[in-house]
Amino acid sequence: MSRPVRHFLDLWKLDAADLRAMLEDAKARKAARAGWPQGRPDADAPARERTLAMIFEKNSTRTRFSFDAAMRQLGGDVIISNAVDMQLGRGEPIEDTARVLSRMVDAVMIRANVHEEVERFAHWAAVPVINGLSDKGHPCQIMADLLTFEEHRGPVAGRTFAWVGDGNNMCSSFIQAAAKLGFRLNIATPAIFHPDMMDLARAAELQGQVTTTDDPREAVRGADCVITDTWVSMGDTDHDERIEALEPYQVDGRLMAEAHKDAVFLHCLPAHRGEEVTDDVIDGPQSLVWDEAENRIHAQKSILAWCFGAI
Repeated sequence: MSRPVRHFLDLWKLDAADLRAMLEDAKARKAARAGWPQGRPDADAPARERTLAMIFEKNSTRTRFSFDAAMRQLGGDVIISNAVDMQLGRGEPIEDTARVLSRMVDAVMIRANVHEEVERFAHWAAVPVINGLSDKGHPCQIMADLLTFEEHRGPVAGRTFAWVGDGNNMCSSFIQAAAKLGFRLNIATPAIFHPDMMDLARAAELQGQVTTTDDPREAVRGADCVITDTWVSMGDTDHDERIEALEPYQVDGRLMAEAHKDAVFLHCLPAHRGEEVTDDVIDGPQSLVWDEAENRIHAQKSILAWCFGAI
């Protein structure tokens, strides 16, 4: 009897033990290849003879390069396509595309506009489907963020993270992670750009330690990690409204001073310097953004290995 297909769509759908296993595997894989050329496969090569399809509805730098590098390091291969290059972009039903690709590749990563379409694709796919980003979440990025924090500060359980700015898809995935992995999450957003209320309600049901406020200083005070993201994401049409509402939420040196003296700063990039973060913070000694960007490779390798049943 074949095992169920393992999809990686959002953190709500995954057990905490599986998330922890992926993080520990990522640490071990990264350590094992220290000093190696980027193109050398891992010793066990769990994706040997496997192919990952990558579909992009949104432009990408880190997601595209990191998944490509991840599959190569796992011993596999990739096929990359923009949605507009496919029949998917010309009106073919998502269900049909999922069934066709399931016969041609071993897994699919989608960077999508609408999360419900990723869910539909996964429902009809016979191979693992990974959410590379959607309007509802960015779970791969959060795994890289948690990996980065633990490399420098130890386990996330019992620590305090502060999210400052827009209550967007990244914020949603952090809410999910906090409820699953036992860290406190303080969220500071203006009321007009509040976090997803369903995510907050579900975190409360799981007794997650998630609080919200409109005061960034309150959220950051004593935090072990401060995170922000761009105020205007791809597809947002209310640029001026966002900039005006979010200006008080800029992460600068004064705000970082409210955090724990040993706190670190994370940003998934690309950063709009002078808007959500100042140069002295993102380029300062507390910033881990470059390790965070690199760790997309290592976290996603372990996500892929889990999808393939190697974890």
